[in-house]
Amino acid sequence: MKRILTVALAVLMAVQVFAGKPNDFELKRGINLSHWLSQGYARGRMREQRVTEADIRMLKEFGFDHVRIPIDEEQFWDNEGNQLPEAWVLLTRSLDLCVKYDLRAIVDLHIIRSHNFNAVHEGRENTLFDDPAAQQRLIDMWYELSDSLKRFPNDRVAYEFMNEPVAPDAEQWNELIAKVHKALRSREPQRTLVIGSNMWQSYDTFNELKVPKHDRNIILSFHYYLPMLLTHYRASWNEYKDYAGPLHYPGEMVHPDEFAKLSEKEKSVVKDYVGVEWNIDRLKSDMADAVKVAKKYRLQLFCGEWGVYETAPKEEKYRWISDMIEAFDELDIAWTMWNYDSGFGFMNSRTHQVADQRLLDILTSGEGL
Repeated sequence: MKRILTVALAVLMAVQVFAGKPNDFELKRGINLSHWLSQGYARGRMREQRVTEADIRMLKEFGFDHVRIPIDEEQFWDNEGNQLPEAWVLLTRSLDLCVKYDLRAIVDLHIIRSHNFNAVHEGRENTLFDDPAAQQRLIDMWYELSDSLKRFPNDRVAYEFMNEPVAPDAEQWNELIAKVHKALRSREPQRTLVIGSNMWQSYDTFNELKVPKHDRNIILSFHYYLPMLLTHYRASWNEYKDYAGPLHYPGEMVHPDEFAKLSEKEKSVVKDYVGVEWNIDRLKSDMADAVKVAKKYRLQLFCGEWGVYETAPKEEKYRWISDMIEAFDELDIAWTMWNYDSGFGFMNSRTHQVADQRLLDILTSGEGL
């Protein structure tokens, strides 16, 4: 009997740890500090000056309540797994500044050597989902990150343990979620964890996502860049670089009479957008499943990436962003736009001055916390 009571008490305590009062880690509107500790080649003083105390202070003054900080394995560990001190100093310094200026922060492990969300498009293979050693390496990286970051308050810093998973099968991602969740909970029972859906954190894979039970300190995440013809118009790294013709938002993105005048190459790029309506109702409809899943688990829903590349037509860009803000507010979805000062952003990374005031005004026009 004593053994039964001991086991029951242990189970009850575990459930209480997970199901207890959620952390005060609420989000509404934020910015990705991208191409700094992730997807960037700058080192030394150039990297140090990319994000400064003035930037963190300005974000708070603009009205944002959080930042998402993507980090890459190659910037924090060398090929032998040794820590590269400079990046660790920059990360912890930025988190200290976030605490100072009352900004929450999400530390996002963006790209690791065994998994890159762009691997499919670049003709490379991800080994993460088939290699137990690679999965243990992911867990070990989070053990080291936890050792460094656990001093930060639970209501100020959260962990997103992997960005945009591209698992061949949804169950592979669900199994990895369970492993990493268990490992992190053994170290930090109350830390807020951000968990995204499979296939680039797509809204349409949310119904396949298995969320760890009895844990209220989880935020569910999806990313949204549709329609890609608008958000990545003329972007050099994908097929939309080959289209410089007209597009419209809201409404039919490409009209049939416009399509008829295009070259065969252009037609191949935009054929799926001809006569197709894109508007705020379409945006909200796409997000509906994610909203249902978040409500089912009584967890906060978060769009961790969305935005429009700088080469897109300005008026269409601003109208789409305005509709996204309205949809997020209506559906009670927190968001972090991609990004602060590179390509999709509103700041100039060299001068640290606002480069697109209209975009900033739209972003801060919606509901705050």
